[in-house]
Amino acid sequence: MIPLALIRALQASPAAEPVQAAQPAIDWLAEVIRWTKTYSWQLLGAVLTLLIGLWIARLIVKGVRSMLIKGRVDATLSQFLANLAFYALATLVVIAALGKLGVQTNSFVAIIGAAGLAIGLALQGSLGNLAAGVMIMLFRPFKVGDLINAGGQEGVVEEIQVFATVLKSLDNKRVILPNSAVMGGSITNITGNPTRRVDLSFGTGGGEDVARIKGILAGVCAGVPEILAEPRPEIEYLEAIPGGIRFVCRPWCKTEHYWRVHFAVMEGVKRDFEKNGVSGPMLRAETVVIQGR
Repeated sequence: MIPLALIRALQASPAAEPVQAAQPAIDWLAEVIRWTKTYSWQLLGAVLTLLIGLWIARLIVKGVRSMLIKGRVDATLSQFLANLAFYALATLVVIAALGKLGVQTNSFVAIIGAAGLAIGLALQGSLGNLAAGVMIMLFRPFKVGDLINAGGQEGVVEEIQVFATVLKSLDNKRVILPNSAVMGGSITNITGNPTRRVDLSFGTGGGEDVARIKGILAGVCAGVPEILAEPRPEIEYLEAIPGGIRFVCRPWCKTEHYWRVHFAVMEGVKRDFEKNGVSGPMLRAETVVIQGR
């Protein structure tokens, strides 16, 4: 760098006219020299703060992602939270670097806070869906492949996104539910357990023998291989109905065999009632069985 004393000596020499012609360049050079002498260490500190801070931020984010994966948190949520943590740390690092340059960072913090508030108010609904998506991925009330009833819709879960859950309805429609709607009410995970009970009821004429009807129903259940031996099927006299009596038949099966058992028992009871001359047969599914399940 050219010392300031040398520049002043050149300006005072007999050959000062060329120097005066270059006065703007000389002034700019002098200003650069002065700024470098004044701020060089601050600039170096700011650069080192930025580089080291971002390096540490990446290490922290890597550790956070590793902990989330070990905690079996959903991969989408893990990536989202890791990115969110990195951007938050990067913002703090940039503010710290600006502080090293002598910039008043209080105003930056205030601006960032005001911007965050404005964005939060503008995206209130989306942030609600985001928070609900985080809750779904953390607490796992259902997973991809489950048949659920939530938000007034029923279907098989195809995707669990940060803002929405995608279902495939039983008639093959694609249903996109905002996560806030999913978490805003009750969630029924129809296939969440490995076994299910098939609730059926059957009516007969009022003069039928209760023990005989229960024996016929037990024989039907014994002939369906998908029905589990334990818990044993519940076969009981339920109530008197106009013109007859009603029985309940509640066998258990694996969840994936639900409809197979349902139809097999319905068909078997119809066949065996007719074969045994049961009077006044009235067959129907229990009212608690929801259409499509």
